[in-house]
Amino acid sequence: MTGTDILTGIALVLVIEGLVYALAPSLVERMLEALRAMPIDSRRTLGILTAATGVLLLWMVQ
Repeated sequence: MTGTDILTGIALVLVIEGLVYALAPSLVERMLEALRAMPIDSRRTLGILTAATGVLLLWMVQ
């Protein structure tokens, strides 16, 4: 993995997040409210599972 790959990945995340905020701002607010209502342990587990899924997808693509 090169520095270019990392910058490409970050750029794609920013594009996707920007589109979500631009196209569905009320959905973002509802999602944030749902996250606030979740216990911290559940949020941590969700974060770990999301990161692990991302690593798995990267591994499969490589």
